[in-house]
Amino acid sequence: MEILSSSTVPCRFAVSLRSILAENASSSCLLKLPASRERRMLVARTEHSSGSLRLSGFDKLFFKNLNLEESLRSADALGGLRNGDSKVFSGNYSTYAVGGEQVVGSITENGESLNKPKLHVHYEKAGCENVKSPSVLFLPGFGVGSFHYEKQLKDLGRDYRVWAIDFLGQGMSLPVENPTLHSREGVTPEGRKDSIWGFGDEIEPWANELVFSMDLWRDQVQYFVEEVIGEPVYVVGNSLGGFVALYFAASNPQLVKGVTLLNATPFWGFLPNPIRSPRLAEIFPWSGTFPLPANVRKLTEFFWQKISDPKSIAEILKQVYTDHSTNIDKVFSRIIEITQHPAAAASFASIMFAPQGQLSFRETLARCKMSNIPICLIPAGHCPHDEVPEVVNYLLRGWIKNLESQGSVALPLIDGAEVVQNSTAWDLEFAREGSKKSGTNGDLWNISSSGNTNLCKFTLRED
Repeated sequence: MEILSSSTVPCRFAVSLRSILAENASSSCLLKLPASRERRMLVARTEHSSGSLRLSGFDKLFFKNLNLEESLRSADALGGLRNGDSKVFSGNYSTYAVGGEQVVGSITENGESLNKPKLHVHYEKAGCENVKSPSVLFLPGFGVGSFHYEKQLKDLGRDYRVWAIDFLGQGMSLPVENPTLHSREGVTPEGRKDSIWGFGDEIEPWANELVFSMDLWRDQVQYFVEEVIGEPVYVVGNSLGGFVALYFAASNPQLVKGVTLLNATPFWGFLPNPIRSPRLAEIFPWSGTFPLPANVRKLTEFFWQKISDPKSIAEILKQVYTDHSTNIDKVFSRIIEITQHPAAAASFASIMFAPQGQLSFRETLARCKMSNIPICLIPAGHCPHDEVPEVVNYLLRGWIKNLESQGSVALPLIDGAEVVQNSTAWDLEFAREGSKKSGTNGDLWNISSSGNTNLCKFTLRED
């Protein structure tokens, strides 16, 4: 994929929790952030030569360094954007909290960190020019990343500010350095020196207590919304991302305007949460932290060779995609690329042995209901956003418009639809993009909707 570097006009600006003041020679602007956040200052400097953005922040407790790089992907690299499609940007930031403590770097006089954090979060965004439009954040399922929402970024980015992130330990948010080291010089069990990250027998200081868990992902989303997006969002999650979306919303209702679940998984993690069940958690000697125990390394190597095999990945994709005519070549190649990362195997083991979140799926739903957070359900196959993006995007637009208008704009399919047992049903035809079917220009879908503004469910069925 071709990446075009960007250049910017040199400027300096300060960021506080309650407002962002950008100064650039003769112009300035003010952007309000959620008033509930603590007051903290960030100072940023753009580098004209590289097009990168260096931010260093400070308060009375700690210094923090944030590196944000923006790259504009070309239209051709995204499979040929149609006229009117939004531009998609990619970037990453490199400061995050691990084990409840902030990753701290030593700040030099020019604002750069001498000890940079080893966790980078990759994200993609579109619709940056829609400054007065709502922000929508997409959370991916297990094993994929922001690339799985390319069709939402291109389409919904025309109307909204759209973001998609890769969870830590997955996608392109895998560690950028080995979280472990070998106590003595030597080779891995298979004779490949340092070829598999995380398989050493000593922990690197920066990875102490690091575990890729539900709690980490919830905190990651909170940090991203507060520090990168800067305003309450509509959160959309698929599979694992759906559970994380609810968990985040239940824990931070002030940052959420609504949650959409695309076949969310109702369960994640097998080991007890150490905060919720401390005594029970003590029974298990290891719960996803680094370094991996010797027996877990052997088990991980055995299973990783099988599940990372291209044939196994292709078979899994056949199971999760209802419509086998959907073109999944890009998704397949991106997953293969992820499995080849040196930290992929150990990160997978950390995820599989990580403890459960502090709240169950049922409890997150109950808390969201208590906080009056609107929830939208779209069940249709396991990956409806990729199989039928036209339908999903249409429903998301209608639901967001309904909420933003405080009900003055009707929910999609409500007006003029056939009413059957307290629900509504319509037959709609959508042009299908990326399908391998021949002899058809579109697919006919029967869509029924039920519920109200706070709980809306759309059921999709292909005729």
